Amino acid sequence: MGLGGAQVRRAMRAGLACTVLVSLAACRPDLTPPGAPTSWPSASARLWRWQWQLDGVLDVTVEADVFVLDPVSTTAAQTADLRARHRRLVCQVHVGTVHPDDPDATRFPPQVRGATATPSGRTWLDVRRWDALRPVLADRFRLCRGKGFGAVLLADADGYTHSPGFRLDFDDQLQFNRRVAALARSLDLSPGLRGNLGQVAALAPDFDFAVDEECVRLKRCDKLLPFVDAGKPVFHVEYTGGLTDFCVTSVGYGLASIRKHRNLDAWRLPCPVP
Repeated sequence: MGLGGAQVRRAMRAGLACTVLVSLAACRPDLTPPGAPTSWPSASARLWRWQWQLDGVLDVTVEADVFVLDPVSTTAAQTADLRARHRRLVCQVHVGTVHPDDPDATRFPPQVRGATATPSGRTWLDVRRWDALRPVLADRFRLCRGKGFGAVLLADADGYTHSPGFRLDFDDQLQFNRRVAALARSLDLSPGLRGNLGQVAALAPDFDFAVDEECVRLKRCDKLLPFVDAGKPVFHVEYTGGLTDFCVTSVGYGLASIRKHRNLDAWRLPCPVP
């Protein structure tokens, strides 16, 4: 589902007027400081500035309201610095895979391990074995809370769409993802969904926000509308093209969009906030 030409032109004129007539900061309402778990006021759903950094030295000075970071490599001092700046902090946790370098890799028994994905080297987990996975995931989430994160982004929550080495189906994955979201909430973390567009419509009520990669290039931004229509933020990234190539489309869908390098270092180019 796309926008008509008149709608696109109105959106562009409104954005240009805001940029030209007043400063970008004046275009944005005051944002409620984050709490625990992180809140996402619906009035600000389309206005977030965000950063996603998983590689390189963390740049805490980036002008972003939301930072998605790795909970292991990010230090408590860095999160304290960001929280002092009233940044919302999201830890990315792989809930459906394990990597040999993960500090807790030995806690996953052989019977829950499946096929290894290339080139990431991450091994898929049997998400049907909740009793075996829950304690490890709970400790991953506690690490996030202990370092001052208020939200968690669930990565690799779509094993059923790959070849995980198990006979996972749609319902297996759906039940697992809902369980993990509930686990996050029980530990005072706001849950977010990365990718897994095939289950967005079913999972939008269970999650507070979503992160998507390249929905403009892949022509699938409409699949994220269940979050947008519910007043929940969708953080979107493209890895190719200039801002003019995708910002009008993504902002038209109500997404908070940036351009990044694929290795997710500190560099970013944000789309104008509408």
